[in-house]
Amino acid sequence: MRAVLCVEVDTPLEVRDDHPEPTGSGELVEVTACGVCHSDIHVVDGVYPSPLPLVLGHEVTGVHHELGPVMVYAPWGCRDCRQCDAGLENICSNSTEAGLLTDGGYADRLMVPDQRYLAPLDGLDPIASAPFACGGLTAYRAVDHTLQRLRTLAAEARVLVIGAGGLGQFAIRYLRLLSEAHVAVLDLSPDKRATALSLGAHEAFAPGDDIGHYDAVVDFVGAAATLETAGQVILKQGVLVAVGLGLGTVGVGFGAIAHEATVLTSVWGSRSQLDELLDLARREPSVIQPVETMNLVDAEAAHQRLRAGDVAGRIVLVPGGADDAEAVR
Repeated sequence: MRAVLCVEVDTPLEVRDDHPEPTGSGELVEVTACGVCHSDIHVVDGVYPSPLPLVLGHEVTGVHHELGPVMVYAPWGCRDCRQCDAGLENICSNSTEAGLLTDGGYADRLMVPDQRYLAPLDGLDPIASAPFACGGLTAYRAVDHTLQRLRTLAAEARVLVIGAGGLGQFAIRYLRLLSEAHVAVLDLSPDKRATALSLGAHEAFAPGDDIGHYDAVVDFVGAAATLETAGQVILKQGVLVAVGLGLGTVGVGFGAIAHEATVLTSVWGSRSQLDELLDLARREPSVIQPVETMNLVDAEAAHQRLRAGDVAGRIVLVPGGADDAEAVR
């Protein structure tokens, strides 16, 4: 079986044509596509404490022998804790995430513990929808944390999305479809600011601009500078959601931020939220963003492009390359 592995921290990915086939009990999925996520970069950089060597990849679509085309829900919970009982395997302390703690989808095949972790695609494009498994789902949960507040304020609500990369672009579409809020975006890149406006953002700002104040801020960068900005612009009783792994922090204390503002982190998304998201994509195809396909064997090149910011939206790796991607569609 062909697979791409992170063998050691801070070293290039390795392509192996003779990697062992997945074994054990579970559900075998023939991988159709796997999105490239910043979390994959964090594994290579040693930011995420993954056991190595490891087959990366957690934004996986494929074919199951009974269910047909499916999306893999990658956070596999322990099924024996309060969070799992509540359907929140994404924040289970003993979860096993495909591509992060156990072998993932940078491969021809993937073994999944149980069918409950397989979501039928039911007509969705398995290539274009692959990033929903993490990027789309993570943005969906982050936005969901803000919706009660935004809907209460209706058309008067103002929300700021920090970071207009892949996740931020998903968030813009969700906010425009699921709320009446005025949506603004903050990003370093002129190209990404232009993309944000094309996706429906009302305004797009560069760092240093006078950006105003907001009822909700969703920070997909999470660096010290962006979280400092978020804390400065959040309004009283606002919601500040920290998503990005930029290793920054935000000070919380009486007077440190606006009175009664809520600050929370947001992690991945629940299994039920994945179903909600796929249903939304079927109703509103505009949430499915264009993707760029690359051959699985070019995963290292995809990582380098992501590091350099040379990606307009999301890259999706396909085991057979672009020709197979077109055949699947």
